[in-house]
Amino acid sequence: MYAVAVNVAPIFLLILIGWLTVKARLFKADASDVLSDFVFKIAVPTLIFRTLAEADFHGASPFKLWITYFTGVAITWAAGQMVTTYFFKQDLRVSVIAGISSAFANNIFIGLPLVSRSVGNDGIVAISILLAIHLPIMMIAGTILMENATHKVVGGERRGTLTVLRQVGRNLATNPLVIALILGLCFNMIGAPMPVVFTTVIDQVAAMAGPAALISLGMALTKYPVRGNLHIAATVTAFKLLLLPACVWATAHLLGLNPAWTSALVLTSCVPTGINSWLLANRFGIGHSIAASTISISTLFGVLTVSLWAWLLS
Repeated sequence: MYAVAVNVAPIFLLILIGWLTVKARLFKADASDVLSDFVFKIAVPTLIFRTLAEADFHGASPFKLWITYFTGVAITWAAGQMVTTYFFKQDLRVSVIAGISSAFANNIFIGLPLVSRSVGNDGIVAISILLAIHLPIMMIAGTILMENATHKVVGGERRGTLTVLRQVGRNLATNPLVIALILGLCFNMIGAPMPVVFTTVIDQVAAMAGPAALISLGMALTKYPVRGNLHIAATVTAFKLLLLPACVWATAHLLGLNPAWTSALVLTSCVPTGINSWLLANRFGIGHSIAASTISISTLFGVLTVSLWAWLLS
């Protein structure tokens, strides 16, 4: 258990440090936006490029990895949405926000540093492959479901699926994570050695990804207060921290995924809810309190559940 604490505690301590810097007014909350941009556009893409450029995939197929993770996502999302609709008797649009909040893990800002510390390079390879399609799939599904729900509740015009896919495709073409993944795989296939100076710079920038991501997340958490719909938020948090990783673990064993990739997927699925659920709520103008409360509550209790899953995996 001590080894688990050594890997998990620093993750949440860095989040706490970021939160305290804003609460102590050392920085404004908006400073997290700049740091988050650096993490998303520079540090994490550099880490993904370096990892994939040097990775040995051992002939493993990414499709089994994707099926494992998104099977868990589909089950958990459906559970969160159905419970909110039929048990809590909420608007269909609110139910979609609850569903995505229960299934959208913070893979970049918490999952990547956690897997890096707990699993190592093989785990980062798995997360890099997942990140290539995670955000597009989740945002496509969330947008389509929200637009359908809005059309059913308030009427009006809705965009077709093809229109949404075209928009997402344009966004993917300029997504730093996708570009880094493609460049890393190309460099891996070429097999050419990197110059020493180039490698040194890449290693230093990549090393910033984890700490910078966690501190920026802590700073951003001050924007997501716990308020309203606490019963729904608590239920969604339980689905996120317990049901999603359980489903991913069961599917991984059913499909025979290798131990390193299984650990990486379970660990990244058990981390707190990502802020994209709040961004979707903000875009459609409903469900803000559920999304914000779930982000904060899942982060607060995440240290316990992440430790539990890390211990079970060990």
